[in-house]
Amino acid sequence: MTAGTVLAAFAVYVLMLAAFYWPRVRAFHISVMAGAMVFDVAMPFYLYATKDWHRRLIEEGELTSYLLWTHFVLLLILYILYVLQVQVGRKLLKGEQAARAEHRAQGKAILLVRALVIFTGALLVEQPPAR
Repeated sequence: MTAGTVLAAFAVYVLMLAAFYWPRVRAFHISVMAGAMVFDVAMPFYLYATKDWHRRLIEEGELTSYLLWTHFVLLLILYILYVLQVQVGRKLLKGEQAARAEHRAQGKAILLVRALVIFTGALLVEQPPAR
């Protein structure tokens, strides 16, 4: 990871916070949350395509790092929460108001887990070599 990717993830997080607090602006809320989900799914592909993972994970032995696996597990939890959130969100769009509390609780969980993903990702930022 680089500092730029962490800053991009943080910027998307700020947008998610805004969308969380303005759910009544439905077009903004849905587009920001869907965009954040796409961003989070695309980020690993971007990192894989632009970083030398073989060197870092295999040669430098980071594959057995507790921090790396914590980050990975948190990311999987985030993806699972996204799937559940989309399912409940679709119920809300169909008019099932009983799903509102569940949708809000999942939203809070997503914000918490995503903050932890960003934090662990920031800890994984590779330092540039000393000159």
